[in-house]
Amino acid sequence: MSSGGLELPPGDGGGESGATDAPGGVPPGTVSLARPMEIGADLAWGAEEWAEVRLRAQRAGRAYIWLNLVEQRLRAVVAAVLRPIYEPVHGEEWVVAAAGPAGQEWVQRAAAVREVSRRKGYLLDPADDTLLSFLTLPQLRELVVQHWPCFEPYFDGRRELELALDELEVARSAVARNRALSPAVLAQAERISARLLDLLGAGRSVPSAHRLPMDAVEELVGDRFADVVGVHPDRVRLQRQLPAEDLFGGARRLDAIGIGLNLLVQNYSGRRLVRLAESGCRARLLFLNPASSAVRRRERELGLKKGELSRSVEMNILHMRRVRSRLRDADAFQIHVFDETPRFTAYLVDGDGPDGIAVVQSYLRRIRGMEAPVLVLRGGGRDIVHGGAQGGARGGGRADEGGEGGLFHVYREEFESVWTDSRPVS
Repeated sequence: MSSGGLELPPGDGGGESGATDAPGGVPPGTVSLARPMEIGADLAWGAEEWAEVRLRAQRAGRAYIWLNLVEQRLRAVVAAVLRPIYEPVHGEEWVVAAAGPAGQEWVQRAAAVREVSRRKGYLLDPADDTLLSFLTLPQLRELVVQHWPCFEPYFDGRRELELALDELEVARSAVARNRALSPAVLAQAERISARLLDLLGAGRSVPSAHRLPMDAVEELVGDRFADVVGVHPDRVRLQRQLPAEDLFGGARRLDAIGIGLNLLVQNYSGRRLVRLAESGCRARLLFLNPASSAVRRRERELGLKKGELSRSVEMNILHMRRVRSRLRDADAFQIHVFDETPRFTAYLVDGDGPDGIAVVQSYLRRIRGMEAPVLVLRGGGRDIVHGGAQGGARGGGRADEGGEGGLFHVYREEFESVWTDSRPVS
């Protein structure tokens, strides 16, 4: 090695005799490096450090899922609009032609990355072996902006689409560079991503999105949490996210079971219920019989005065009877009572279709219904992919047919069972 090179000092600190005549035993032209014990660096992570990095990873992972959905959707839109225009003339190089002179630099960069991926075998899906698959979200945005007249017939509001993509770039940059995402930035990224998917037309294919927006992470954890899509410590927090207007509005079928059904009766006006029924909604309401011994036991559990809960249930039933009396088709609004011990209250909205939503609360001994924990379930079944990459995003995995792996059908069947044994209210 030349005298200008770097050499590590001998590990034993002594060296062989005659190896050097320089003071301290270090050959001329070498740089002395401190041993690890001399630096004093502590490479261990404690509990707080691990908790912090896990939190950062969770936030980044959640943001990545949303970003991935937006990018896939935008890529599909660009291909659907621009490929028929450029491919007949330019063939496989249609992306290069669409980018034009202004985009030559980033197109060439994408082509180089694709070539490296081909050479190293990183392309696992042949469908991804296209130049379009290697364009980033900002580059896809540029294609849309450059060719807006081609996209205008399909979308409204170019400015809104551009601003949303620009706003999402903050989160994309942080995730790409593995920087920390604050809760505010993550919430903003999720909100903007959901809005972008809606603008790009993806949200229209989700049946229950108008009632309870589909969470991008929901499908990923479906096999762990069945069809539970929300857990709230009490009904107040539930209604902040899912108000009664959103839950019941536009329903075509409503099945409810409970003691007094306060979530429906006290939070959704009779006028709205009439309009709902007249629009075609079929409702079946199951109240606990106010004259039953189960009501008296519940009063004792909650420490209520004798007859207090019974009168409350009677008032709710009377209110629903008045709503029914205003309908042309009384059979569309059925009211029954049951005498069994109440075990839960449940509101099943459109439970017979793919866009069903259920709100379920268990009855606890000394906690009122307003204060009890709430589960929100999404009905209609869920495709749970098994087998990892072999199942794939193309539907190669096994699906739980009819949602049998979830809780929605359990409460729906329980409702039907109690309804069969209940008595109608005249």
